[in-house]
Amino acid sequence: MFKRKEQNITTTAPINLTTINEPMSVITEQIKTIRTNINFAATDHKLRTLMVTSAMLGEGKSTVSGNLAVEYAKEGMQVLLVDADLRRPTIHKTFGLKNHKGLSSWLANQMDDVNDAIHPVIGNLFVMTSGPKPPNPAELLGSNKMTEFLTSATRKLDLVIVDAPPILPVTDSQLLANKVDGTVLVVRQGVAQKAAVRDAVNSLKKSQANILGTVLNDVRDSSHHGYYGYNSGYGYNSGYGYYSDEDK
Repeated sequence: MFKRKEQNITTTAPINLTTINEPMSVITEQIKTIRTNINFAATDHKLRTLMVTSAMLGEGKSTVSGNLAVEYAKEGMQVLLVDADLRRPTIHKTFGLKNHKGLSSWLANQMDDVNDAIHPVIGNLFVMTSGPKPPNPAELLGSNKMTEFLTSATRKLDLVIVDAPPILPVTDSQLLANKVDGTVLVVRQGVAQKAAVRDAVNSLKKSQANILGTVLNDVRDSSHHGYYGYNSGYGYNSGYGYYSDEDK
């Protein structure tokens, strides 16, 4: 339905954790800005669970979720990063972890202790890998057990960040949307089309998602090359921008 620029999206690769590799960079500073503005957008209630998704494949949602998780952990919060993209997982590669068991294993009742799928990685940050690819990802993510898992995790941790599948190819994230406190949509310049983004937002709203805002990814100009920026309204900035749901 939606045409897109050709790119290799058949396999996943580790993301660049700029917040770890280049902690003093402009990119890291702008990730901090995005974190701050997510917090401002969630002032009506305490943000305990945050879903990061995109309209289509290849828009950078895993890069955003991973780097945000690192920055929240650096702030002193106990953070769990969950790879809920059961079809095309990335997080285990980013952190060099095995993926023999994970979220899918727990949801499918294939393990007794959920802690066996949760790994401490750096400081206050813990990671839950996706686990083996199941035959029924949407059913697992939309299950009561997923709701119970998120509820249980927030009793022990300050924040759970869910790296969720894209909205339009599958229904997984729509089923997750009303299980979390807030959702951030990642939109990549040159990949996302306006119609696709509009449909993704509408799908989230139909799922009763609390859309906190959108991260604008990979926007470049003549003076900067793909760094993170903040934008409080529509328009393009250099790298990652952010605008609130009121600006849609």
